[in-house]
Amino acid sequence: MSEVPHPRDSFALTGMEKPDQAVVEALSRGRMHHAWLITGPEGVGKASFAYRVARRLLGAAPDPEQGPLASKQDDSVSRRVSARSHGDLMVLERATDDGKPRKNIPVDEVRALPAFFGQSPADAPYRVAIIDAADDMNVNAANAVLKTLEEPPERGVLLLVSHSPGRLLPTLRSRCRTLAIPPMDQGALAAEIDARLDLGAEDSARLAQMARGGLGRALTLADAGALGADDAARGLLTGLPKLDEAALLALSDSFRGPEGAARFALVFERLNDQIHAMAVRDSEAGRGQGLDRWAQAWSILNQLAADTEALNLDRADALWTAVAQLRAAAA
Repeated sequence: MSEVPHPRDSFALTGMEKPDQAVVEALSRGRMHHAWLITGPEGVGKASFAYRVARRLLGAAPDPEQGPLASKQDDSVSRRVSARSHGDLMVLERATDDGKPRKNIPVDEVRALPAFFGQSPADAPYRVAIIDAADDMNVNAANAVLKTLEEPPERGVLLLVSHSPGRLLPTLRSRCRTLAIPPMDQGALAAEIDARLDLGAEDSARLAQMARGGLGRALTLADAGALGADDAARGLLTGLPKLDEAALLALSDSFRGPEGAARFALVFERLNDQIHAMAVRDSEAGRGQGLDRWAQAWSILNQLAADTEALNLDRADALWTAVAQLRAAAA
């Protein structure tokens, strides 16, 4: 498998021609907006693009071979950004220094933005702050960002990454220039996955479908064992209503511990995706019998997965509950 680099270390980005050009044109015309809302599905490279913008604003040398906004990886600015040692760059994110994610971005950290932007750039054309992701802020933190945007900083640019911009405060969205990062075409994405991971055409296409146009998400899924989880989900659905009890026990045992939690989430995600795809196929083919039962099962499984994680319920018990729902839907 291929290790997924942190967005600050991602330089070769695919499908960024239009977003690149939008920022380059704003810079060349002297109309660089003070706040950009970078949107798109999870895993399409939004955070990587934010760092791409930041490097250019901080004065990194261009790398035209990698795109109009790309910067040379061996440039001193690029190296300082990767080392998290550039004084004119501030990054707010859920992850901590030890790599453990927090529930949200603390409001106290967001309140440091005015002081950061209140200083002139030390050795760069701009001061830049990245919020990855804006979806991870609570209302108090979002209001703190608004206070910064109400008085746009001179020579300062705020880059907000968002998977679900519709959930952000309307007043926050209205003060930003929105820049959408498009998902990759599934065929192109599958080819890129195969080139990087050498999985073969069929498995690369399966990952591309799961990732919904996001190369970063596809690589993350591959590292997490999504193909195996997809096989397990397919085995559950195709074996209904009779299922191999020994195989179910082995699957439930694989849900133990921290790694088991990730596998549990993946298996349930793949189950729900496959149920949805099956229902769509049956509906389009005019096979409407039983669709209500499958819709109910899909809804229950979604809620069951969320409750199991939020309430720290027993994952093995959740699997047997899911199996009972699937059997009822298939009856």
